[in-house]
Amino acid sequence: MESRTVAKAMVRQARISPTKVRQVLALIRGKGVEEALTILKFSPQRAARIVFKVLQSAVANAEHNFGMDMDKLYVYTAFADQGPMMKRFRPVSMGRAHPYVHRTSHVTVTVSER
Repeated sequence: MESRTVAKAMVRQARISPTKVRQVLALIRGKGVEEALTILKFSPQRAARIVFKVLQSAVANAEHNFGMDMDKLYVYTAFADQGPMMKRFRPVSMGRAHPYVHRTSHVTVTVSER
């Protein structure tokens, strides 16, 4: 198995559903960093702003910590895991309450050189 140097960045407990983040991550997985940043910049989804910042952080980590060349970087892996759920109750008619959950995500992006 080949040894590959990867730089990672993650955001934990982002207040957005992992399903919505995964739709955005599918757009950039395997793409070059410049192309991925452009895609995220012009994506209308709210998750794109979160992923944009995480990708920028991963690129900065690659340059600063490992001395990688930004022009050769690409998105090696990108995934979103389920974070803790905030459980809440909403009052409804006749003195009852309906439960609902606010989902959170742990977003991880790793970059590597081609």
